[in-house]
Amino acid sequence: MIRRRTASLLVAAGLAAALGAAQAQTVKLMTGPQGGSWYPLGGAIANIADKSGMKVQVLPGAGIANVKAIAAGKADMGFANSISTVDGVAGRAPFTEPAKNVCNVATLYPQYFQIVANADSGITSLGDIKGKAIAVQPKGNTAEFISQQALGVYGLKYDDASRVSFVSYTDAVSLMKDNNAQLFTLGTTVPASAIMDLASARDVKLLGFPQDKFEEMRKLNPGYTKLTIPAGSYPKQDADVETIGYATHVIARCDLDAGVVYNVLKGMVDNQADLAAIAKAMAKTTPAMMATDTGVPMHEGAVKFYKEAGVM
Repeated sequence: MIRRRTASLLVAAGLAAALGAAQAQTVKLMTGPQGGSWYPLGGAIANIADKSGMKVQVLPGAGIANVKAIAAGKADMGFANSISTVDGVAGRAPFTEPAKNVCNVATLYPQYFQIVANADSGITSLGDIKGKAIAVQPKGNTAEFISQQALGVYGLKYDDASRVSFVSYTDAVSLMKDNNAQLFTLGTTVPASAIMDLASARDVKLLGFPQDKFEEMRKLNPGYTKLTIPAGSYPKQDADVETIGYATHVIARCDLDAGVVYNVLKGMVDNQADLAAIAKAMAKTTPAMMATDTGVPMHEGAVKFYKEAGVM
């Protein structure tokens, strides 16, 4: 009897230790550059997870870089963009090989590729960058790769600009304020805090993406969609602006514990208002939208959640 009781206690202790280890596990969550919506969203998710005893470490990142980090096992979860994740899984440029062990968790909201020029720059379209200084994000950012593709459909490349700065949103705004750059590109929600910051210091204008150029972009990646930046989104923007769109989604290592993914996803849905306070687009996100098939395999923890929610 004593032996059985001792064995039972040892088993219980072992289970408790395993549970404690699971609770103590730190989930590495890759987000985005400062000035965008991903970094603060990551902070909000970490706060939500902390309430349930789960630790989430928020790390800066970028759409393409996050896919690579998760595929390499250097991160557990992250934000990404549907178009570049699909390219990664397929092993298409800018990826040099298929990104394995990457699964979809949740589609969140649309991202807008935004092109901003100083009002006095003389730039009326992306095709006017010859001899101008421009700012784009560092390599590894989805918007930086889109910038290359967008210039390409205009028959241009970075060498046509007088200078190209690969910098954060914050640094790009500083360059624009000082007129050390006349145009910068970014991919984020509307309104973008970086553009609002710039517009508070000097007059700017948003540049649209015409239909013929959009169709050429679709040939490069059919995941591109057409989005409209509504008039009044930014100071002195008196007309709608048509641009390129894609979707932000959350990805994870396919071999990450299903319970971890399930709990993070449940926390996001249960505390949606906290996320919407950071990214307004999240207010319209529903479980059914989150379960959208992006062409990336769905994580088993997410499948369990969506089936219980009745949307899969």
